[in-house]
Amino acid sequence: MNTADLGLPVDVPSTALFTDQYELTMLQAALAAGTAERRSVFEVFTRRLPDGRRYGVVAGTGRVLDAVENFRFDADVLGFLREGRIVDEPTLEWLASYRFTGDVWGYPEGEVYFPGSPILRVEGSFAECVLLETVILSILNHDSAIAAAASRMASAAGDRPLIEMGARRTHELAAVAAARAAYVGGFTTTSDLAAGFRYGIPTVGTSAHAFTLLHDHERDAFQAQVNSLGRGTTLLVDTYDVAEAVRMAVEVAGTDLGAVRIDSGDLLLVAHRVRQQLDELGATGTKIIVTSDLDEYAIASLAAAPVDAYGVGTQLVTGSGHPTCSMVYKLVARAESADLKAPLEAVAKKSSGGKTSIGGRKWAARRLDQHGVAEAEVIGTGPVPSSLADRQLLVELIKGGQVIAREPLDVVRDRHSAARANLPLSATQLSRGEPVIPTEYV
Repeated sequence: MNTADLGLPVDVPSTALFTDQYELTMLQAALAAGTAERRSVFEVFTRRLPDGRRYGVVAGTGRVLDAVENFRFDADVLGFLREGRIVDEPTLEWLASYRFTGDVWGYPEGEVYFPGSPILRVEGSFAECVLLETVILSILNHDSAIAAAASRMASAAGDRPLIEMGARRTHELAAVAAARAAYVGGFTTTSDLAAGFRYGIPTVGTSAHAFTLLHDHERDAFQAQVNSLGRGTTLLVDTYDVAEAVRMAVEVAGTDLGAVRIDSGDLLLVAHRVRQQLDELGATGTKIIVTSDLDEYAIASLAAAPVDAYGVGTQLVTGSGHPTCSMVYKLVARAESADLKAPLEAVAKKSSGGKTSIGGRKWAARRLDQHGVAEAEVIGTGPVPSSLADRQLLVELIKGGQVIAREPLDVVRDRHSAARANLPLSATQLSRGEPVIPTEYV
């Protein structure tokens, strides 16, 4: 059973309080002013990529769909708002029946994005759209940051699998979201069982140093683990002396030992020594897994090492130095009245300091060169040029308040792999640089 396909709620009764207070006070004022029901268009985008990053990764869209569905003001939530005098009674009455009835379009999850890309477009009345700002941004900013880090690590790892193991380095609920985003970005497994249960991600795990220290002798620990988990298990060999542990591991499990894990020291040097020792002992099929504060740069430095898999924790769940994508949620168009036939007018904030935005309901397309490689992110508000008609990026996610675009996580993961493969080769470079393709406005 893949529980993600069931549309189960997140780990709280409602997502309605995953918001900032000013969204509710704006609602109150708009209701009183008679402007709350004006048809509006909000867009999620980022003005720039994190410093040095060459592309972004859209992740968390599936969680956004869940959050919108579960954005409900039940009796307890309304009681909290009433007791705190956060909004007035007419606003509480309006919130009691809140259901998002608008439309949402967006880049499909797993797709890449660039500065200005309209990653998500939310359309409906101002009242129903403005309330979703914080929960949408909190999900997309977190998950997209993790997925971007994961994607860079996957590029550095090549064909070698990556294990997500960062649950102990972040909030317990963030750990589940991070494992999901890492899987989108190219990781193959997770150590987090909640992520396995919630999203169907393959889980792995064997033992820590504590298990070795529990026993009187390292051999006893290895024997106990092999007896319980079989010869295909992974033995942790750096609790004491690595060379002695490797020798003992093969003696206990035999030459068909599944793998050994190295969690400390000079991983490049130790991996070469362990590979040589395993081969000399006849364990030529035994794999080597390395962990220990890896990031994409450390993974790349081990490309020539005889390593079969990487386990990544802290650097992954913190976005490898960029824990957010700086996405914003801005009103870009609105009607002069609540009349559904009233035309939309472009609106935009004007300010200094790089915080200006471009008004208008936008489309986006990716132009390819003669070899089928992306060469520009094209964004516009008018008619779509015929040459880009079949290259449009936004897809409909919610129609009339109903989710219409849920999809299995493996589909999302494959989409990202394909999207990254269609970028110029320089996208895989870890050195700092500008976005790998430019954003063009038409």
